[in-house]
Amino acid sequence: MNFEVTQETQYAVVKTGVEKLDATNSSDLKAEFIVLNKKGVNNIILDLSRTRYCDSSGLSSILTANRLCKDTNGVFVLCGLQESVAKMIKIAQLDKVLNIVDQIDLAIAEMPN
Repeated sequence: MNFEVTQETQYAVVKTGVEKLDATNSSDLKAEFIVLNKKGVNNIILDLSRTRYCDSSGLSSILTANRLCKDTNGVFVLCGLQESVAKMIKIAQLDKVLNIVDQIDLAIAEMPN
């Protein structure tokens, strides 16, 4: 399975199981976010600790999650970025738009109670 979703009371954690988040799997990730949003989940943590590469389609799915959460007054937090993924996000200047923390426990701390 490419993506593992764990739903808590106030938020959901989506962990990637893919080394490359690209055109081959980013639409699946986007679909996970849409399903969560339709279920009323508007606080999402995306854990990218297993992902070493992310292309523009991967970034697009991340931005979709960010928008879905924001549009429903929720919180989207990105964590566990590998160096190459962090660089890609910086190059695209998304580090100014996205809420990014180092580890999952810090991401959980960002979630509303």
